[in-house]
Amino acid sequence: MKTIGKILIALLAVIAVIFVIVAIKTYTYSFVEHETASSVSIGEPVGISDHSLRRFAGGINIPTVSNADYEETYFPPFDRFKEYLRESYPNVYEVMDTIVINNYGLVFRWKGRYPNLKPILFLSHYDVVPVLGFDQTEDSVSLGEFRPEDPALLPIDAYSEDWDQPPFSGAVVNGRIYGRGTLDMKGMLFSLLEAADALIEEGFIPEQDIWFAFGHDEETGGLHGAIYIADYFKRQGLTFDAVYDEGGIIDANGLDKVSSPIALVGIGEKGILTIIIKVYGIGGHSSMPPKKGSLIMAAEIMEKLNNNQMPARIIPLISDFLDNIGGEQGFFTRMAIANKWLFNPLLIRSLSKTSASNALIRTTTAGTRAKGSDAANVLSSVSEITVNFRLLPGDTVEDVLEHVKKICEGYETEIEIVNQREVSGLSPVDSKAYRAIQNTVEKIYPGTLVTSYVAIGGTDSFKYQIVSDHIYRFMPIMVNSFEQGTIHNENEYISIENFANMIAYFKELMKTYHLTE
Repeated sequence: MKTIGKILIALLAVIAVIFVIVAIKTYTYSFVEHETASSVSIGEPVGISDHSLRRFAGGINIPTVSNADYEETYFPPFDRFKEYLRESYPNVYEVMDTIVINNYGLVFRWKGRYPNLKPILFLSHYDVVPVLGFDQTEDSVSLGEFRPEDPALLPIDAYSEDWDQPPFSGAVVNGRIYGRGTLDMKGMLFSLLEAADALIEEGFIPEQDIWFAFGHDEETGGLHGAIYIADYFKRQGLTFDAVYDEGGIIDANGLDKVSSPIALVGIGEKGILTIIIKVYGIGGHSSMPPKKGSLIMAAEIMEKLNNNQMPARIIPLISDFLDNIGGEQGFFTRMAIANKWLFNPLLIRSLSKTSASNALIRTTTAGTRAKGSDAANVLSSVSEITVNFRLLPGDTVEDVLEHVKKICEGYETEIEIVNQREVSGLSPVDSKAYRAIQNTVEKIYPGTLVTSYVAIGGTDSFKYQIVSDHIYRFMPIMVNSFEQGTIHNENEYISIENFANMIAYFKELMKTYHLTE
């Protein structure tokens, strides 16, 4: 009994020591300190002219829909878009050098006062994803003929009843601008040009060269746009002090128990692997099915992939992200973050509960397509499933393929790689380029918490790693979860306020970049 008592006392002593260590680390942990929204004064709302709205809406009118089969792309709208920009921004085209790369990649150079300073580069793209029921080779479109007195130029029943306004109308209704590309990514493209145009009107000349590069096939991989533009920069011997692209936003909802909006700045992006798994079985007439046909086995593999995903872990980048937001959260969350050495499994379990935070801690698995036979009464001898993986930094394409092969053991399969890209490099947060984002966000969106993270979607920006080590993915708009859900969806729109704030953000960044310490 005395021995048992001594063991219990020893255990209690160990627990007490752990408790003290946990408490001390929680109260002394160096969470990043931020000003809260209540401690700063909110300025007057940013205004915007009808002229700016009309120029933007006219660009939405032009259905620059990219095609996965590049040769099948309908290019007349792209030709019209190039003309439309020149017509709409004569000052920009007069002041800046303009270059067209591979017919449709648009590049602008705004010469600075001091050519010895390293230039900065702003990216966007003007292609958009398709709209259900719309075929731009047949349907009549306005091609930039926006009329403010009649914004809904196309009948709603020409496309989909799920759109409140025609998807290529640029209709301005109830403080919103509707249309495909308003958020992804013509809104950013036009805000950049509006900002530059306004600065030119003011007689502003940048200190360093400012470049703009607008791709035309980002939605289908950027293989004919961004890759060619980046190669052009490389051949010219250009390197950039900063490259700014899409990839993060200001989350108006914040996160769990974080009341402040959070500006998510992607300092890297996840890799991509898309595969088709062909599963072989017995084909024939459906009246005499085997115990398991190829489609059943394909479904089993998909279920195994879904239930046995790549392991979750908190990488250093996400650890820094937690340190950034942790100071705004409750005691127990701060305790878990401050004591990852003890509570790491609990943190991972908590982050796995929502799709957004789960994507930050693991390589995700998404089954996107399945195909069996083409007839209801036929068993296919081969069925296919398409699976898309988004790779967390630290995982490689080969790691994921090995994972898939283990899942497929015991089945007769063939794995075909559709596309692949390793994880991008990570840009530093202790850089002038990152601090410029922080400073500008504070001016345009006071009280917003700024943090780095890994962008979970793919962008053109990784192609520019050959000309810069400082690439940041951030579109300066404050959107809630509903608005985020309209991207690539019905009723895509951007609020007039967000469009105006984007213009103000880029105008401020261009003016003050050289002043950033």
